[in-house]
Amino acid sequence: MGFSFSAASYIVALIGDAFLIFFSIFHTISFDELKTDYKNPIDSCNSLNPLVLPEYALHLLINIIFLIAGEWFSLCLNLPLIGYHIWRYKNRPQGMSGPGLYDPTNIMNSDTLSKCMKEGWIKLGVYLLSFFYYLYGMISSLIAT
Repeated sequence: MGFSFSAASYIVALIGDAFLIFFSIFHTISFDELKTDYKNPIDSCNSLNPLVLPEYALHLLINIIFLIAGEWFSLCLNLPLIGYHIWRYKNRPQGMSGPGLYDPTNIMNSDTLSKCMKEGWIKLGVYLLSFFYYLYGMISSLIAT
């Protein structure tokens, strides 16, 4: 009694999504610390920027696995966020020497900080909804086999 590749893809997606939830919680907490002046912008950006590309890569890996498994609905649910990630990285602040999205000189701008906070909360919501959908998909694919 084994399970299908579809079930395995949902299991990998659940584990990966748990990490993505952690990343978005960390981003939200860091932006809140910036907003309340507990942390300076340079330290915050130095801790946030190294997490941007792993978050994007993990999300892309989950969707590549869905593509291979033929889970088209799960893939289509994630395509808008993948598109947003690509757009966001292409339109990152000018003059950034390393990977990442957050510039210490620009992050303390109230509009930029509120936009980043809103982005963090929305991503947290999307990842939480995805987690429960992946759990449902895993259970339904395990029952079907």
